[in-house]
Amino acid sequence: MKKRTLLQILKQLICIGMVLIVLAPIVLTLFAAFKTKGDMVKTSPLLLPPAARITFDNFKKVLGDKYLVIGFKNTGIILVVSIFFNVMFGTITAFILERFQFRFKGVIMALFFLGMLIPSFVTEIARFKIINGIGLYNTLGAPIIIYVASDLMQLYIYRQFISTLPVSLDESALLDGCSYFGLFRRIILPLLAPATATVVIIKAITIINDMYVPYLYMPKNKLRTLTTFLMNYANAQKGSWQQLAAGIIIIMLPTVLIYIFFQKYILAGVAAGAVKE
Repeated sequence: MKKRTLLQILKQLICIGMVLIVLAPIVLTLFAAFKTKGDMVKTSPLLLPPAARITFDNFKKVLGDKYLVIGFKNTGIILVVSIFFNVMFGTITAFILERFQFRFKGVIMALFFLGMLIPSFVTEIARFKIINGIGLYNTLGAPIIIYVASDLMQLYIYRQFISTLPVSLDESALLDGCSYFGLFRRIILPLLAPATATVVIIKAITIINDMYVPYLYMPKNKLRTLTTFLMNYANAQKGSWQQLAAGIIIIMLPTVLIYIFFQKYILAGVAAGAVKE
């Protein structure tokens, strides 16, 4: 009994330690965002300055930067268009692969999963040449094409979910005179709502946090996203750690809010196709 109690205490201490490791950088950044340049030197990073010296000027300066608005706009456009096509292509492809039998189906599925296994940096040179060759370099179309075509995670989620739906639904709809398109649009697609919520949330967080693709494929100032805005802002604010901290908090808010409000859908959607009834 005593051994079990000690084991539980050890597990709790490990969990607390992991939470502190994750939260500590966020808390330090948040505290720094409310400090003046003098307080950054005088006060401990682990403490807020006295209430009388807490300032919101750092947030005002960041919010007043014109490129922040451009970053929100470009990120929003890329996010909406990419997720729309990810959902459409993902649901249609998963439905075809899961419900239909045709020649070379195994080969096609193997190629899809092979694409998931190959690291993106291995094919970066070829991908860059393709994007440049079709005239999408330095346009919003470049990251949209990459986010839609290169990440096949949604295909796995949708296939797992569709595999739990009884085939009798399809047969009943077809016997009632429904076409395959009608079957997909009226029955399958609405039932995929939990999986779609999961795909939307994971994709949104991934796209918002990605800096590599926008930085490489959209170097123009007018094409900055939230992450490339923050990177350029960091270069412009050398030594002004408190303003950089405020910028990090502002850029971080969308993903944090998305995760807080919709985290239950992430687990529910991923696990939905884990067990067949």
